[in-house]
Amino acid sequence: MAQRYPLSLVWLRRDLRLDDNVALRRAAEASEWIACAFVLDPPLLRGPRVGPPIVQFFFDSLGVLRERLRQQGSDLALLEGDFSGELVRLARRIDARAVFYNVDYDPDAVARDEGVERALRAAGLDVHAQTDHVYFGARDVLQESGKPYTVYTPYRRRWNARFDAEPHPPVASERAAGPKLLARDAIGATCEVPRPEDYGHASSERYPRGGSAQAKSLLRAFLTDEIDTYAERRNAPALDGTSHLSPHLRAGTIGIRTLVHTAAKRAAAARGASRTGIDTWTGELVWRDFYQQLLVHFPRVAHQPFVEAATAIAYERDERRWNAWRDGTTGYPIVDAAMIQLNTTGWMHNRLRMIVASFYTKHLLGDYRDGERYFERHLADADLAANNGGWQWSSSTGTDAAPYFRVFNPTLQGEKFDPDGAFVRAMIPALVKVPSMYVHQPWTLPPLLQAEYGCVIGRDYPAPIVDHAEARKRAIDVYGAALGRRVRT
Repeated sequence: MAQRYPLSLVWLRRDLRLDDNVALRRAAEASEWIACAFVLDPPLLRGPRVGPPIVQFFFDSLGVLRERLRQQGSDLALLEGDFSGELVRLARRIDARAVFYNVDYDPDAVARDEGVERALRAAGLDVHAQTDHVYFGARDVLQESGKPYTVYTPYRRRWNARFDAEPHPPVASERAAGPKLLARDAIGATCEVPRPEDYGHASSERYPRGGSAQAKSLLRAFLTDEIDTYAERRNAPALDGTSHLSPHLRAGTIGIRTLVHTAAKRAAAARGASRTGIDTWTGELVWRDFYQQLLVHFPRVAHQPFVEAATAIAYERDERRWNAWRDGTTGYPIVDAAMIQLNTTGWMHNRLRMIVASFYTKHLLGDYRDGERYFERHLADADLAANNGGWQWSSSTGTDAAPYFRVFNPTLQGEKFDPDGAFVRAMIPALVKVPSMYVHQPWTLPPLLQAEYGCVIGRDYPAPIVDHAEARKRAIDVYGAALGRRVRT
């Protein structure tokens, strides 16, 4: 980068770390001094798109980041209000000449950033946007024709080829930026890190904790205990078989390049089942890139189904059934346990996300967008691309989605992925004593045994709100009518 600056701002958003941060590295290369800033947006923080788990996670992460900067004699310039106005005022106060930031593919963020860039440039500041939140940018992995991929498997083949030819290792941003961080006194007084309650959200000890140190700790534990068996254990919600790094990727407390290259190094020395586990986990990281690039090429998916014919699906909104799904009282243990996990911990196991999304959209004929919004407010890893992609996949409305006639049987899903009922018992006290052969269909437990085991249907645990066979037939009829195809039931 030819241009040199005496002082630059790094505008942090969903990249709350100093290590493996492209914008920070580029600023360090181009500047004599650097100051890091984050702008709190009250309308967003109090609005319908965010909920307590993700707010708490971001505030945790801001606190950790500020402490790390203060340890190095600097500070995080924590601002509140209009993005453009706050950044311009800070730049003028400390005499910054440029702003560096990492791109966000959320369509609302794209519109915000375009407006902020215009205002910053109008104020005489240079602006530099970097690709950081994904491994490969949205236009880096395309078909030979130049068109975007809409199916994952060929996308991953091209992604792998691009990785082999042009890997992007983690960037040593903290080492480069450390000596150039502006002193705390020069940054001056800024906001304190708020509490979730300051914006109307209740905090909880059960929500995931934020910060780079926590992310690195989780990665170490996953590499030590889980990655080699990830392919075998990742679908079992009772096992701690996943990395739990999704909230950290969402907030950017760990870099995607760090994860990809950690996996690649591990894979190079692995064989057999261990290699399969590592490749499977890497595939999940590639899925993340896949859904992110869809937002760029098809921004309408943020509000509409990817499959245009799916706009004709005759959704229903039964308030009683919605409440049962939301509260975990559908009468199907695996669905209810998953929703209880979400509502109490701010996280849900990935296999369970598919099960509850399929149940809501197929068994209850609910609009996937209602479920998507509910997840958005209750997940600490709420990410538009992944959340929308998952819901559209489950509801057969998205790219590379499950066929519409695929309707998960919640009882069989529970029996397959939680065979002993350990997970549902951990979430639903009424099922603690129910024998394993009945735990995923407790309504079949003989009445005398219901009383004996403390699980009287209709008193201790609800009866199923729909019959699976009837709901499946109805879903296939409704979806088939909209999508113009019929299959045998």
